[in-house]
Amino acid sequence: MALVLFNTLSGKKEEFKPIRRGEAGVYSCGPTVYNFAHIGNLRAYVFSDTLRRVLEWNGYKVKQTINITDVGHLTSDADSGEDKMTKAVRREGKPMTLEAMRQVGAFYTATFLNDLKALNIERPDVMPRASDNVDEDVEIIKILENKGFAYKISDGLYFDISKFPGYGKLGNIKVGFLKEGARVAVNPEKRNPADFNLWKLNPELGWNSPWGTGFPGWHIECSAMSRKYLGQPFDIHTGGVDHIGTHHNNEIAQSEAAFNVPLANYWLHNEHLNLGEGVKMAKSGENFFTLQSLIERGISSIAYRYYLLGAHYRTPMAFSFEALKGAHNTLARLVSFLAVMPEGGAVNAAYEKKITEIINDDLNTPAALAELWELVRDEKVDAADRRATALAFDRVLGLNLAALIREQSAPIEIPSAVARLLSLREGARAAKKFARSDELREEIKKLGYAVRDTEDGQKVEKI
Repeated sequence: MALVLFNTLSGKKEEFKPIRRGEAGVYSCGPTVYNFAHIGNLRAYVFSDTLRRVLEWNGYKVKQTINITDVGHLTSDADSGEDKMTKAVRREGKPMTLEAMRQVGAFYTATFLNDLKALNIERPDVMPRASDNVDEDVEIIKILENKGFAYKISDGLYFDISKFPGYGKLGNIKVGFLKEGARVAVNPEKRNPADFNLWKLNPELGWNSPWGTGFPGWHIECSAMSRKYLGQPFDIHTGGVDHIGTHHNNEIAQSEAAFNVPLANYWLHNEHLNLGEGVKMAKSGENFFTLQSLIERGISSIAYRYYLLGAHYRTPMAFSFEALKGAHNTLARLVSFLAVMPEGGAVNAAYEKKITEIINDDLNTPAALAELWELVRDEKVDAADRRATALAFDRVLGLNLAALIREQSAPIEIPSAVARLLSLREGARAAKKFARSDELREEIKKLGYAVRDTEDGQKVEKI
């Protein structure tokens, strides 16, 4: 059965037809490693991981690249402000050197990889660092300059969008609506307000180039790394919806201008996770939660994955702890159902077909979860077969159900000190002394255990 994906480039669902039969090349815009990733950022990687898993479920051999931006991304996505990495170097009191910048990037890359592991996100085949691919950036910029698409002003080299008639075709962006001071930088030297940076001059810090010492632009980095590791064109490019207007249209313009072929055939974009009333979660405003902060509140990382799968990737989500706790409890019930079912069953063909049809309709994860629950509760299907079918389809959902079942089946050894605190906390809650209850939760956490309250009482997990 056909896999259908919503292509932002055409504005409609299309059957996926790969460039090479049986293979799929996927490039996902990766993190700028100047701070911890927040849970809104991580929605993009659960989405791209789900895409990869669905492609593999359909028999494709996937080559996935997620880049690491450790230089060149300015505080405004529209090429203005300070470089985010130099800002991080200054924030952390390190010397303003390329080596210090790389150290900061390495630290936050490691924390990002830990988040991916906690969310059961498959490691991509390639995770190139922008700072390791500057030569490739320079090579493309030279081509653009020789073809008349680039011009130099006092602060760097820019791409002239007026020379590329198709600019803005992704998402049908009207160039006339890109006003200075909004999504484009105010710069009187630029020929057009939406012209974007290819090479940013910085005589004090950066790499040597034909145009002077400085940094590659954020947009050229993705064009260079996707081409290097996947070729051009490749099959699928993913990212957040905030990338459509500038970053991804800029990638398309410079890549197609340089090489006269498309950059990617399918463009998929996930919506934001908002804090409510359309307020985007953002590190710049310090209004964000990390994955670790959820764990500290007794929410497992896989429960957060389940929470995200409960909404279609193209649907904006309004974050709430109440909904997240609901997902946590729902996942726990799912695991409890499966844990008591016998092993050794076979995959039910009818449910496998139905769930595949659902997930192949533009990665419809909420409907797939609903069908999974239909399966689990369907007493007409042998219990062992229900378990086998659920675990088989978990290859797509990535909930790591087999491991969760093992964890639930294995008894937790609770040290006497933790048991004593749990008893005291149970008494405090019964007496409605909730402040004391919270204090005891923190003491338990210091001993390496998380406690959460359920309808059946306190549940303890090893952190």
